[in-house]
Amino acid sequence: MLELPVIRELVSRCLIEDLGRGDTTTDSCVPHDAVGRATMDAREDLVFCGAPLVEEVFAQLDPRVQVERLCDEGERLPAGGAAISLEGPSRTLLKGERLSLNFAQRMSGVATLTRSFVDAMASGASTRITDTRKTTPGLRIVERYAVRCGGGHSHRSDLGAAVLIKDNHVAAAGGITPSVTRARAAATHATRIMCEVDTMEQLREALDVRVDVVVLDNFSNEQISAAMKLIDGRAVVEVSGAVSKERITEISALGVDVISIGALTHSARAVDLGLDWTG
Repeated sequence: MLELPVIRELVSRCLIEDLGRGDTTTDSCVPHDAVGRATMDAREDLVFCGAPLVEEVFAQLDPRVQVERLCDEGERLPAGGAAISLEGPSRTLLKGERLSLNFAQRMSGVATLTRSFVDAMASGASTRITDTRKTTPGLRIVERYAVRCGGGHSHRSDLGAAVLIKDNHVAAAGGITPSVTRARAAATHATRIMCEVDTMEQLREALDVRVDVVVLDNFSNEQISAAMKLIDGRAVVEVSGAVSKERITEISALGVDVISIGALTHSARAVDLGLDWTG
């Protein structure tokens, strides 16, 4: 769920970026009293996401605009399907067209890519597909919302949300054991200790110091299988790094708990949505 105060601030900033000096074209050639209708249509098969942002764009521009959702967030929409209908002052519809499409295309792109990874999991697998912090600065909240609309889950929200010891922490702190020992001493009783490992040797060390979550970074499928036998339920298992859609089926079949994929946000392309005038 997106919190209204957060999207209000985001949309306000983006409207200033696009309309800070007005809309020379629309104001010069469209009568001020003209009324129009349009639909936001899919031009390819996609998973739709972004209606709350579209609604907020037009609410801030002119509350007279009527915005109607024609599909649910996270719903598969075939090419030619309509996601949203709009009716109101023509000038307002034109001024909000590009920003509302930018939000919906970006968010639907993330949701669509996420759904493709979720759909690729092995039958019956309970593995979670999660995002990472590899998000567009300033847009993390909406990109992660889109991941969830696509059937995925969210990882830690920011650096203060959890202890995740990565390779550079290990290097800076002098090893896995001192890193985990210090982190555990500083953390609250409710904080899980997560540790990224690159080798089986590091994995053994992480298990010896009883980390709660091990992150197998850039492990091959064969290495993951061997690691799962070694871990044997002693820690939550997350896999990350170079996880392609083609690998999801086999990795999820190995019984890992989480697969984190930065590409869900940093490599999702904007899908093709258009605002088509209907009257």
